[in-house]
Amino acid sequence: MLTTVAGRLRAIATRVETATPPERDRAVDALRAFAILGVVLGHWLVTALVAEGGTLHTASPLGPMPWLAPVSWAFQTLAVFFLVGGHVATRSHASAAAGGIPYGRWLGARLGRLFRPVATLLALWTAVTVALLLTGADLDTVRTLVKLALSPLWFLLVFAALTAATPLLARLNPLWPLAVVLHVDLLRFGLDGPSWLGWLNLPAGWLVPYTLGAAWTRGELAGRRAAVVLLTGGTVATAALVLWAGYPASMVGVPGAAVSNLDPPTLAGVTFGLAQCGLALLLRDRLRVLMRRPLAWAGVALVNLSAMTIFLWHQTSLMATTALGLLAGRLPGLHTRPEGLDWVAFRLAWLPVFGCVLAVCWTAFRHREQEPRRSHPRGRYRGRFRGRGSRVVLVHRGGHATTGASDHA
Repeated sequence: MLTTVAGRLRAIATRVETATPPERDRAVDALRAFAILGVVLGHWLVTALVAEGGTLHTASPLGPMPWLAPVSWAFQTLAVFFLVGGHVATRSHASAAAGGIPYGRWLGARLGRLFRPVATLLALWTAVTVALLLTGADLDTVRTLVKLALSPLWFLLVFAALTAATPLLARLNPLWPLAVVLHVDLLRFGLDGPSWLGWLNLPAGWLVPYTLGAAWTRGELAGRRAAVVLLTGGTVATAALVLWAGYPASMVGVPGAAVSNLDPPTLAGVTFGLAQCGLALLLRDRLRVLMRRPLAWAGVALVNLSAMTIFLWHQTSLMATTALGLLAGRLPGLHTRPEGLDWVAFRLAWLPVFGCVLAVCWTAFRHREQEPRRSHPRGRYRGRFRGRGSRVVLVHRGGHATTGASDHA
Protein backbone atom coordinates (compact mmCIF):
# COMPACT_ATOMS: atom_id res chain seq x y z
CA MET A 1 0.00 0.00 0.00
CA LEU A 2 2.80 2.42 0.90
CA THR A 3 4.45 1.64 -2.41
CA THR A 4 1.22 2.46 -4.25
CA VAL A 5 0.80 5.76 -2.40
CA ALA A 6 4.43 6.70 -3.05
CA GLY A 7 3.97 5.88 -6.72
CA ARG A 8 0.88 8.08 -6.99
CA LEU A 9 2.65 10.94 -5.26
CA ARG A 10 5.56 10.66 -7.67
CA ALA A 11 3.13 10.60 -10.61
CA ILE A 12 1.37 13.75 -9.39
CA ALA A 13 4.73 15.45 -8.79
CA THR A 14 5.81 14.55 -12.32
CA ARG A 15 2.61 16.05 -13.75
CA VAL A 16 3.14 19.29 -11.85
CA GLU A 17 6.80 19.39 -12.90
CA THR A 18 5.86 18.89 -16.54
CA ALA A 19 3.19 21.60 -16.36
CA THR A 20 5.56 24.23 -14.96
CA PRO A 21 7.35 26.51 -17.45
CA PRO A 22 11.13 26.41 -17.04
CA GLU A 23 11.30 30.20 -16.68
CA ARG A 24 9.03 30.26 -13.60
CA ASP A 25 10.76 31.56 -10.46
CA ARG A 26 9.84 28.79 -8.05
CA ALA A 27 11.56 30.54 -5.15
CA VAL A 28 8.73 33.10 -5.16
CA ASP A 29 6.14 30.36 -4.73
CA ALA A 30 8.23 28.66 -2.05
CA LEU A 31 8.51 31.87 -0.03
CA ARG A 32 4.76 32.42 -0.22
CA ALA A 33 4.05 28.84 0.87
CA PHE A 34 6.48 29.08 3.80
CA ALA A 35 4.96 32.43 4.85
CA ILE A 36 1.42 31.03 4.89
CA LEU A 37 2.40 27.86 6.74
CA GLY A 38 4.45 29.89 9.22
CA VAL A 39 1.41 31.98 10.14
CA VAL A 40 -0.75 28.87 10.49
CA LEU A 41 1.69 27.05 12.75
CA GLY A 42 2.34 30.20 14.75
CA HIS A 43 -1.35 30.66 15.50
CA TRP A 44 -1.77 27.03 16.44
CA LEU A 45 1.18 27.25 18.83
CA VAL A 46 0.34 30.51 20.63
CA THR A 47 -3.48 30.54 20.58
CA ALA A 48 -5.12 28.67 23.43
CA LEU A 49 -8.87 28.31 23.97
CA VAL A 50 -9.22 27.75 27.70
CA ALA A 51 -12.37 26.05 28.97
CA GLU A 52 -13.33 27.36 32.42
CA GLY A 53 -16.68 27.77 34.12
CA GLY A 54 -18.64 26.71 31.07
CA THR A 55 -17.03 29.32 28.81
CA LEU A 56 -14.15 29.49 26.34
CA HIS A 57 -11.68 32.35 26.34
CA THR A 58 -8.40 32.95 24.55
CA ALA A 59 -5.00 32.87 26.21
CA SER A 60 -1.41 32.79 25.05
CA PRO A 61 1.59 30.88 26.41
CA LEU A 62 3.70 33.98 25.67
CA GLY A 63 2.23 35.70 28.74
CA PRO A 64 3.17 33.27 31.52
CA MET A 65 6.19 31.98 29.54
CA PRO A 66 7.80 35.04 27.92
CA TRP A 67 10.94 33.01 27.16
CA LEU A 68 8.88 31.47 24.33
CA ALA A 69 9.07 34.78 22.42
CA PRO A 70 11.48 33.26 19.84
CA VAL A 71 8.52 31.15 18.64
CA SER A 72 6.97 34.37 17.35
CA TRP A 73 10.23 35.25 15.59
CA ALA A 74 10.12 32.02 13.64
CA PHE A 75 6.41 31.94 12.77
CA GLN A 76 5.31 35.57 12.42
CA THR A 77 6.03 35.57 8.67
CA LEU A 78 3.49 38.06 7.30
CA ALA A 79 6.25 40.44 6.17
CA VAL A 80 7.51 37.78 3.77
CA PHE A 81 4.00 37.34 2.40
CA PHE A 82 3.71 41.10 1.75
CA LEU A 83 7.19 41.10 0.18
CA VAL A 84 6.18 38.36 -2.26
CA GLY A 85 2.76 39.96 -2.78
CA GLY A 86 4.30 43.30 -3.74
CA HIS A 87 6.75 41.59 -6.09
CA VAL A 88 4.12 39.46 -7.83
CA ALA A 89 1.50 42.24 -8.05
CA THR A 90 3.84 44.80 -9.59
CA ARG A 91 5.18 42.23 -12.05
CA SER A 92 1.66 41.08 -12.91
CA HIS A 93 0.36 44.62 -13.40
CA ALA A 94 3.26 45.51 -15.66
CA SER A 95 2.58 42.38 -17.74
CA ALA A 96 -1.14 43.16 -17.93
CA ALA A 97 -0.50 46.75 -18.97
CA ALA A 98 1.92 45.58 -21.67
CA GLY A 99 -0.74 43.16 -22.93
CA GLY A 100 -3.46 45.82 -23.09
CA ILE A 101 -5.45 44.36 -20.18
CA PRO A 102 -7.43 47.14 -18.41
CA TYR A 103 -6.69 47.89 -14.78
CA GLY A 104 -10.21 46.97 -13.67
CA ARG A 105 -10.02 43.54 -15.27
CA TRP A 106 -6.58 42.92 -13.80
CA LEU A 107 -7.68 43.98 -10.31
CA GLY A 108 -10.91 42.00 -10.48
CA ALA A 109 -9.02 38.81 -11.28
CA ARG A 110 -6.62 39.29 -8.38
CA LEU A 111 -9.19 40.29 -5.79
CA GLY A 112 -11.55 37.53 -6.90
CA ARG A 113 -8.98 34.95 -5.87
CA LEU A 114 -8.69 36.63 -2.49
CA PHE A 115 -12.36 37.10 -1.68
CA ARG A 116 -14.19 34.17 -3.25
CA PRO A 117 -13.33 31.94 -0.26
CA VAL A 118 -14.35 34.68 2.19
CA ALA A 119 -18.04 34.43 1.28
CA THR A 120 -18.10 30.77 2.26
CA LEU A 121 -16.37 31.46 5.58
CA LEU A 122 -18.80 34.27 6.41
CA ALA A 123 -21.83 32.15 5.48
CA LEU A 124 -20.74 29.22 7.63
CA TRP A 125 -19.86 31.35 10.65
CA THR A 126 -23.11 33.30 10.35
CA ALA A 127 -24.97 30.00 10.58
CA VAL A 128 -22.79 28.80 13.46
CA THR A 129 -23.25 32.06 15.37
CA VAL A 130 -27.03 31.98 14.98
CA ALA A 131 -27.12 28.33 16.07
CA LEU A 132 -25.00 29.05 19.15
CA LEU A 133 -27.14 31.99 20.18
CA LEU A 134 -30.39 30.06 19.68
CA THR A 135 -29.10 27.21 21.84
CA GLY A 136 -28.22 29.57 24.68
CA ALA A 137 -24.44 29.55 24.35
CA ASP A 138 -22.50 31.96 26.56
CA LEU A 139 -22.20 35.34 24.83
CA ASP A 140 -18.52 35.74 25.76
CA THR A 141 -17.78 32.32 24.26
CA VAL A 142 -19.62 33.22 21.03
CA ARG A 143 -17.75 36.51 20.84
CA THR A 144 -14.42 34.75 21.36
CA LEU A 145 -15.09 32.17 18.64
CA VAL A 146 -16.36 34.65 16.06
CA LYS A 147 -13.47 37.04 16.68
CA LEU A 148 -10.97 34.22 16.26
CA ALA A 149 -12.65 32.87 13.12
CA LEU A 150 -12.80 36.25 11.42
CA SER A 151 -9.40 37.53 12.57
CA PRO A 152 -7.69 36.58 9.26
CA LEU A 153 -9.93 39.06 7.41
CA TRP A 154 -8.02 42.13 8.61
CA PHE A 155 -5.00 40.84 6.73
CA LEU A 156 -7.00 40.38 3.53
CA LEU A 157 -8.44 43.90 3.70
CA VAL A 158 -4.99 45.48 4.04
CA PHE A 159 -3.53 43.23 1.35
CA ALA A 160 -6.44 44.00 -1.00
CA ALA A 161 -6.03 47.75 -0.48
CA LEU A 162 -2.32 47.58 -1.27
CA THR A 163 -3.03 45.41 -4.31
CA ALA A 164 -5.54 47.96 -5.60
CA ALA A 165 -2.95 50.72 -5.15
CA THR A 166 -0.19 48.77 -6.93
CA PRO A 167 0.08 51.17 -9.91
CA LEU A 168 0.69 54.03 -7.47
CA LEU A 169 3.07 52.04 -5.26
CA ALA A 170 5.18 50.45 -7.98
CA ARG A 171 7.94 53.03 -7.64
CA LEU A 172 7.47 54.13 -4.03
CA ASN A 173 10.66 54.01 -1.98
CA PRO A 174 10.19 51.80 1.13
CA LEU A 175 11.90 54.49 3.22
CA TRP A 176 8.79 56.69 3.00
CA PRO A 177 6.37 54.35 4.80
CA LEU A 178 9.20 53.40 7.18
CA ALA A 179 9.56 57.10 8.07
CA VAL A 180 5.81 57.26 8.79
CA VAL A 181 6.08 54.33 11.21
CA LEU A 182 9.08 55.93 12.92
CA HIS A 183 7.32 59.27 13.44
CA VAL A 184 4.08 57.66 14.60
CA ASP A 185 5.95 55.67 17.26
CA LEU A 186 7.89 58.75 18.34
CA LEU A 187 4.60 60.58 18.88
CA ARG A 188 2.90 57.61 20.61
CA PHE A 189 5.66 56.43 22.90
CA GLY A 190 8.15 59.30 23.05
CA LEU A 191 5.73 62.22 23.38
CA ASP A 192 2.75 60.41 24.96
CA GLY A 193 0.54 61.00 21.93
CA PRO A 194 -2.92 59.45 21.54
CA SER A 195 -2.99 55.71 21.09
CA TRP A 196 -5.18 55.93 17.97
CA LEU A 197 -2.18 57.27 16.07
CA GLY A 198 -0.85 53.73 16.06
CA TRP A 199 -3.46 52.72 13.50
CA LEU A 200 -1.69 54.88 10.93
CA ASN A 201 0.95 52.17 11.06
CA LEU A 202 -1.50 49.55 9.83
CA PRO A 203 -1.14 50.59 6.18
CA ALA A 204 2.29 52.16 6.56
CA GLY A 205 3.84 49.18 8.34
CA TRP A 206 2.76 46.67 5.66
CA LEU A 207 3.65 49.12 2.91
CA VAL A 208 7.30 48.65 3.83
CA PRO A 209 7.62 44.99 2.78
CA TYR A 210 5.10 45.47 -0.06
CA THR A 211 7.17 48.25 -1.62
CA LEU A 212 10.30 46.18 -1.04
CA GLY A 213 8.60 43.60 -3.25
CA ALA A 214 8.14 46.30 -5.89
CA ALA A 215 11.84 47.16 -5.59
CA TRP A 216 12.57 43.46 -6.13
CA THR A 217 10.55 43.63 -9.37
CA ARG A 218 12.56 46.68 -10.48
CA GLY A 219 15.76 44.69 -10.01
CA GLU A 220 17.01 46.77 -7.09
CA LEU A 221 17.32 43.76 -4.76
CA ALA A 222 18.96 41.38 -7.23
CA GLY A 223 22.32 41.07 -5.48
CA ARG A 224 23.22 39.65 -2.08
CA ARG A 225 24.34 43.02 -0.74
CA ALA A 226 20.83 44.45 -0.42
CA ALA A 227 19.62 41.27 1.29
CA VAL A 228 22.52 41.32 3.76
CA VAL A 229 21.89 45.00 4.57
CA LEU A 230 18.20 44.29 5.22
CA LEU A 231 18.93 41.24 7.38
CA THR A 232 21.72 42.87 9.38
CA GLY A 233 20.15 46.30 9.73
CA GLY A 234 16.74 44.89 10.60
CA THR A 235 18.17 42.53 13.20
CA VAL A 236 20.32 45.18 14.88
CA ALA A 237 17.50 47.74 14.90
CA THR A 238 14.99 45.26 16.34
CA ALA A 239 17.39 44.12 19.06
CA ALA A 240 18.11 47.74 20.02
CA LEU A 241 14.42 48.63 20.16
CA VAL A 242 13.61 45.61 22.33
CA LEU A 243 16.60 45.91 24.66
CA TRP A 244 16.73 49.69 25.12
CA ALA A 245 13.49 51.25 23.89
CA GLY A 246 11.03 49.04 25.76
CA TYR A 247 9.36 47.30 22.81
CA PRO A 248 7.99 43.80 23.49
CA ALA A 249 10.21 40.87 22.52
CA SER A 250 7.22 38.98 21.09
CA MET A 251 6.39 39.81 17.48
CA VAL A 252 2.72 38.87 17.98
CA GLY A 253 0.17 40.26 20.39
CA VAL A 254 0.01 38.88 23.93
CA PRO A 255 -3.33 39.14 25.80
CA GLY A 256 -3.04 41.70 28.57
CA ALA A 257 0.17 43.29 27.27
CA ALA A 258 0.21 47.09 27.03
CA VAL A 259 1.82 47.11 23.56
CA SER A 260 1.61 44.72 20.62
CA ASN A 261 4.20 44.73 17.86
CA LEU A 262 1.59 43.45 15.40
CA ASP A 263 -1.78 45.03 16.14
CA PRO A 264 -1.07 47.70 14.99
CA PRO A 265 2.51 47.31 13.73
CA THR A 266 5.21 49.09 15.69
CA LEU A 267 8.64 50.21 14.56
CA ALA A 268 10.12 47.08 16.13
CA GLY A 269 7.63 44.91 14.24
CA VAL A 270 8.53 46.61 10.96
CA THR A 271 12.31 46.37 11.47
CA PHE A 272 11.85 42.72 12.35
CA GLY A 273 9.97 42.34 9.06
CA LEU A 274 12.90 43.95 7.25
CA ALA A 275 15.22 41.33 8.73
CA GLN A 276 12.85 38.57 7.61
CA CYS A 277 12.68 40.00 4.10
CA GLY A 278 16.49 40.12 3.96
CA LEU A 279 16.70 36.49 5.00
CA ALA A 280 14.06 35.51 2.44
CA LEU A 281 15.98 37.26 -0.33
CA LEU A 282 19.21 35.56 0.74
CA LEU A 283 17.52 32.16 0.50
CA ARG A 284 16.26 32.63 -3.07
CA ASP A 285 19.06 30.70 -4.78
CA ARG A 286 18.89 27.79 -2.35
CA LEU A 287 15.12 27.62 -2.72
CA ARG A 288 15.43 27.52 -6.50
CA VAL A 289 17.72 24.52 -6.18
CA LEU A 290 15.39 22.81 -3.69
CA MET A 291 12.36 23.42 -5.89
CA ARG A 292 13.96 21.44 -8.70
CA ARG A 293 12.95 18.34 -6.76
CA PRO A 294 9.54 17.34 -8.12
CA LEU A 295 8.05 16.28 -4.76
CA ALA A 296 9.12 19.50 -3.03
CA TRP A 297 7.79 21.60 -5.88
CA ALA A 298 4.47 19.72 -5.98
CA GLY A 299 3.96 20.42 -2.27
CA VAL A 300 4.70 24.12 -2.74
CA ALA A 301 2.37 24.27 -5.76
CA LEU A 302 -0.43 22.65 -3.76
CA VAL A 303 -0.09 25.18 -0.93
CA ASN A 304 -0.06 28.07 -3.40
CA LEU A 305 -3.16 26.82 -5.19
CA SER A 306 -5.01 26.78 -1.86
CA ALA A 307 -3.23 29.55 0.02
CA MET A 308 -6.35 31.52 0.93
CA THR A 309 -8.31 28.41 1.86
CA ILE A 310 -5.53 27.31 4.22
CA PHE A 311 -5.20 30.79 5.70
CA LEU A 312 -8.93 31.43 6.18
CA TRP A 313 -9.84 28.06 7.69
CA HIS A 314 -6.88 27.31 9.97
CA GLN A 315 -8.44 29.07 12.97
CA THR A 316 -11.75 27.29 12.37
CA SER A 317 -9.83 24.00 12.37
CA LEU A 318 -8.37 24.81 15.78
CA MET A 319 -11.80 25.73 17.16
CA ALA A 320 -13.50 22.67 15.68
CA THR A 321 -10.89 20.44 17.32
CA THR A 322 -11.36 22.27 20.62
CA ALA A 323 -15.15 21.93 20.48
CA LEU A 324 -15.10 18.24 19.60
CA GLY A 325 -12.48 17.62 22.26
CA LEU A 326 -14.83 18.94 24.92
CA LEU A 327 -16.94 15.83 24.38
CA ALA A 328 -14.09 13.88 25.99
CA GLY A 329 -13.61 16.33 28.85
CA ARG A 330 -11.07 19.04 29.56
CA LEU A 331 -7.99 17.91 27.60
CA PRO A 332 -4.43 19.09 28.37
CA GLY A 333 -2.87 21.31 25.73
CA LEU A 334 -6.28 21.96 24.22
CA HIS A 335 -8.56 23.34 26.96
CA THR A 336 -6.12 24.01 29.80
CA ARG A 337 -4.26 27.17 30.69
CA PRO A 338 -0.93 27.55 28.80
CA GLU A 339 1.27 27.86 31.87
CA GLY A 340 4.04 25.28 31.70
CA LEU A 341 6.21 23.00 29.61
CA ASP A 342 3.64 20.23 29.89
CA TRP A 343 1.15 22.44 28.00
CA VAL A 344 3.78 23.06 25.30
CA ALA A 345 4.41 19.32 24.93
CA PHE A 346 0.69 18.54 24.68
CA ARG A 347 0.11 21.39 22.23
CA LEU A 348 2.84 20.03 19.95
CA ALA A 349 1.06 16.67 20.03
CA TRP A 350 -2.19 18.36 18.97
CA LEU A 351 -0.67 19.97 15.86
CA PRO A 352 -1.19 16.89 13.61
CA VAL A 353 -4.84 16.80 14.70
CA PHE A 354 -5.28 20.45 13.75
CA GLY A 355 -3.66 19.62 10.43
CA CYS A 356 -6.07 16.74 9.76
CA VAL A 357 -9.10 18.92 10.53
CA LEU A 358 -7.69 21.63 8.25
CA ALA A 359 -7.31 18.99 5.53
CA VAL A 360 -11.04 18.26 5.88
CA CYS A 361 -11.82 21.98 5.53
CA TRP A 362 -9.49 22.18 2.53
CA THR A 363 -11.28 19.27 0.85
CA ALA A 364 -14.66 20.88 1.46
CA PHE A 365 -13.88 24.48 0.50
CA ARG A 366 -10.83 24.62 -1.77
CA HIS A 367 -12.99 24.76 -4.91
CA ARG A 368 -14.15 28.23 -3.86
CA GLU A 369 -10.63 29.55 -4.38
CA GLN A 370 -10.26 28.29 -7.94
CA GLU A 371 -11.67 30.01 -10.98
CA PRO A 372 -14.16 28.03 -13.07
CA ARG A 373 -12.49 26.08 -15.83
CA ARG A 374 -12.76 28.01 -19.08
CA SER A 375 -10.75 28.85 -22.12
CA HIS A 376 -8.57 31.92 -21.80
CA PRO A 377 -8.72 34.53 -24.58
CA ARG A 378 -5.04 35.43 -24.36
CA GLY A 379 -3.33 32.28 -23.27
CA ARG A 380 -3.24 28.53 -22.97
CA TYR A 381 -3.13 26.15 -20.06
CA ARG A 382 -0.11 24.01 -19.52
CA GLY A 383 -1.35 21.28 -17.27
CA ARG A 384 -3.61 21.15 -14.24
CA PHE A 385 -3.18 19.97 -10.74
CA ARG A 386 -5.65 17.39 -9.47
CA GLY A 387 -9.02 18.95 -8.75
CA ARG A 388 -11.67 20.79 -10.73
CA GLY A 389 -10.45 24.04 -12.21
CA SER A 390 -7.16 24.07 -10.31
CA ARG A 391 -4.63 25.74 -12.54
CA VAL A 392 -0.95 25.10 -12.12
CA VAL A 393 0.32 27.68 -14.56
CA LEU A 394 -0.98 29.89 -17.30
CA VAL A 395 1.45 31.03 -19.95
CA HIS A 396 0.51 34.11 -21.96
CA ARG A 397 1.30 34.18 -25.62
CA GLY A 398 3.17 37.01 -27.19
CA GLY A 399 6.10 36.94 -24.80
CA HIS A 400 4.30 38.36 -21.80
CA ALA A 401 5.34 37.40 -18.32
CA THR A 402 4.34 34.02 -16.95
CA THR A 403 1.58 34.03 -14.39
CA GLY A 404 -0.11 31.24 -12.49
CA ALA A 405 -2.70 30.21 -9.97
CA SER A 406 -0.38 31.05 -7.14
CA ASP A 407 0.19 34.54 -8.52
CA HIS A 408 -3.28 35.62 -7.47
CA ALA A 409 -2.74 34.95 -3.78
